[in-house]
Amino acid sequence: MNPDLSTLPVGVLVALGVLAVVEITLDVIALVDLYRRPVERVVLGNKWIWVAIILLVNTLGAIIYLVAGRKSAALAENATPPASPSIHTEDIANTLYGPRDGTDRR
Repeated sequence: MNPDLSTLPVGVLVALGVLAVVEITLDVIALVDLYRRPVERVVLGNKWIWVAIILLVNTLGAIIYLVAGRKSAALAENATPPASPSIHTEDIANTLYGPRDGTDRR
């Protein structure tokens, strides 16, 4: 069986191309998110299972991971809020440009 793509209508070929781009984009987004996410913020606690699901279940695997495979920071076990240092805009400006000389006080 040798399919000939020239017999398909142009609209079908365009639709297939768009679907292929969407699938590849979703897979890349899901895999990058999975790579960057700590293990404790992944459902099932095993990234390799999610890699298999994303790659083997085609478009639905990436959608399943993005919808149900991620834990939010608030739901992750032993989640502690990040320490926010007290940084003021003036301190940043002084670090970047040096302290004001007092001539121009806007």
